[in-house]
Amino acid sequence: MSLDTVKHATETPDVEQPWKELGLKEDEYARIREILGRRPTGAELAMYSVMWSEHCSYKSSKVHLKQFSEKKPQSEAMLVGIGENAGVVDVGQGYAVTFKVESHNHPSYIEPYQGAATGVGGIVRDILAMGARPVAVVDPLRFGAADHPDTKRVLPGVVAGIGGYGNCLGLPNIGGEVVFDACYQGNPLVNAGCIGVMKHEDIHLAKASGAGNKVILYGARTGGDGIGGVSVLASETFDDAKPTKRPAVQVGDPFQEKLLIECTLEIFKEQLVAGIQDLGGAGLSCATSELASAGSGGMRVELDTVPLRDATLSPEEILMSESQERMCAIVEPDKVDRFLEICEKWDVIATVIGEVTEGERLEIFWHGEQIVDVPPRSVAHEGPTYHRPFSRPDWQDALQADDANKLPRPATSQELRDQVLKLVAHPNQASKAWVTDQYDRFVQGNTVLAQPEDAGMVRVDEKTNLGVAIATDGNGRYAKLDPYTGAQLALAEAYRNVAASGAKPLAVSDCLNFGSPEDPGVMWQFAEATRGLADACLELGAPVTGGNVSLYNQTGDVAIHPTPVVAVLGVIDDVTRRTPIAFAEEGQLLYLLGDTREEFGGSAWSQVVHDHLGGLPPAVDLDRERLLGEILIAASRDGMIDAAHDLSDGGLVQAVAESCLRGGKGARLVVPDGLDAFTFLFSESQGRAVVSVPRSEELRFTDMCGARGLPATRIGVVDGDAVDVQGEFSVTLGELREAHEATIPGLLA
Repeated sequence: MSLDTVKHATETPDVEQPWKELGLKEDEYARIREILGRRPTGAELAMYSVMWSEHCSYKSSKVHLKQFSEKKPQSEAMLVGIGENAGVVDVGQGYAVTFKVESHNHPSYIEPYQGAATGVGGIVRDILAMGARPVAVVDPLRFGAADHPDTKRVLPGVVAGIGGYGNCLGLPNIGGEVVFDACYQGNPLVNAGCIGVMKHEDIHLAKASGAGNKVILYGARTGGDGIGGVSVLASETFDDAKPTKRPAVQVGDPFQEKLLIECTLEIFKEQLVAGIQDLGGAGLSCATSELASAGSGGMRVELDTVPLRDATLSPEEILMSESQERMCAIVEPDKVDRFLEICEKWDVIATVIGEVTEGERLEIFWHGEQIVDVPPRSVAHEGPTYHRPFSRPDWQDALQADDANKLPRPATSQELRDQVLKLVAHPNQASKAWVTDQYDRFVQGNTVLAQPEDAGMVRVDEKTNLGVAIATDGNGRYAKLDPYTGAQLALAEAYRNVAASGAKPLAVSDCLNFGSPEDPGVMWQFAEATRGLADACLELGAPVTGGNVSLYNQTGDVAIHPTPVVAVLGVIDDVTRRTPIAFAEEGQLLYLLGDTREEFGGSAWSQVVHDHLGGLPPAVDLDRERLLGEILIAASRDGMIDAAHDLSDGGLVQAVAESCLRGGKGARLVVPDGLDAFTFLFSESQGRAVVSVPRSEELRFTDMCGARGLPATRIGVVDGDAVDVQGEFSVTLGELREAHEATIPGLLA
């Protein structure tokens, strides 16, 4: 077959093209023809198909995502916001931190190990492309029912992929979640986040400016793995547990990525690049079009100069390949030789594949024949925009009317005790050590907090002990009951977790995981969750700096619970003042901060004891969340508390059990006046935390809470080797530990 050049396309307008097979709609194909004034070449069609996919173009979501800019709170800390590879915030002392969360859901279901591994690799390169050294990763994960046979296939592979790639890179994994629910059975959520550190002057952006500057592709050779990978695979619903399109999942090489990281950081140090972009989703199609679109001119690329692993690849396949461990840099001509020298030193293949031009077109050639001639913005930034219809599902009212607060409660102290043990042993509340022990959490020596702490924390500066903390949270059960409130609860919990560690929350990244946007009910969930998150970020003063949308997480007509995952980044002036969750000193006083109400909708108790989902989620009070955060940060900084643990899934008893097991000390608890033991232990009211206070600090701490108007109720003391709820029951730490730690290994044995 002869090459489909621009000239040939112009002369043969009626040639049948596989636009439908590549995931394009008829009107989208017509729009491409309108933009070009002719039919596209095969290479152009390949580029538009991947760049206009849901995963790359956000065509169904961007009308809602603009709220994050329209409602953006004023923040002196924000240096780079939405639109770049990752957001950047000022953390003081001349340091900047970049962070982001993305999804690799569909590839991880098909090929768990490589899907998860390349998810880590991709997010690390996003951070690297901003000019930062990656310093830590996090991994919010969702799987199907814990006892389902396929979970035994997916979970170990995903965990091994994350651990294998991250450990080889030498990056500590400091946070994340593992959640089980049948709704994720055919659509596990593998979200990955990364934090990077740099000085302010080291920030780099993805743009190609300066006519005559060279375009250099460096890193791994381009292969046939991942052709149409996430760009197509993540833009379609699974049917009968299988996607109708099964392009190869990308294959990762962490050792190549480690060389790429060190090579790139040395290139940055010598100030050799004018613009840079990693190659992730949509590969070269994305890198070339986005760099040219964000720059001041055009670009000419000689595609046949791209180093290949497979010499049989067609131009279309090279443009669509999502082979990993590749970067694209814009370099001034007099710096090219030094750039190539550094790449050779690190054993990284580097090739000049083109140059920036004075025109306004992205032009790609194959052995001298022009195969692409497009306006780059039309590929990268001016794709379709859908105003998809959305409407509140017919079943939403009945779901909310099915009030969890009316479920049968334990009638005796023995039943209460039995339900406590059942709760802490449930896969969602049980210890995740089987997972986290496969990750190196302390490599590099700067990790000061990691799982199972409320937030991960790393030291940024060894002289001053400046540090940053990150927490990721999301509760699909809450969001199913009320997506607006559910998204706000995800933000509130991550915000609370960061504050509980002693760090001040600064900024937000998100990964919005939903079903098919072609379902008006799912689109309503997305619209409500986005609106809720934008409103809450504005009220808490924490801007969204970037993130990711993952749609089509659906098998047939069954969608996952709406699952907005929110990452909050915080800063702490001195990591030695951090607050852990462990109750470690006998005799310290336990205080419950916040108000406890009868709120069981979407609760862990309703799931564990009754397998029930219904009612309304807990109420959100963002003013209270801010106040609680301020108190926790001040108490940490001033040495008034020795431990703090936020209250969320499972309520007070789950938090106390975790803190007791972490510190190896028991607790004697007294049910406060006005509360029954059941509500005291299991309520999931928000804006709450439990803290341990040295007796010498009690008066100072309670005076601060009283002066600020934060309810602080003394509920017990750190003591003994059991959790003893006075007048109700006692359960030894040994029993708790056995219940808490045996579940996950037992399921995966």
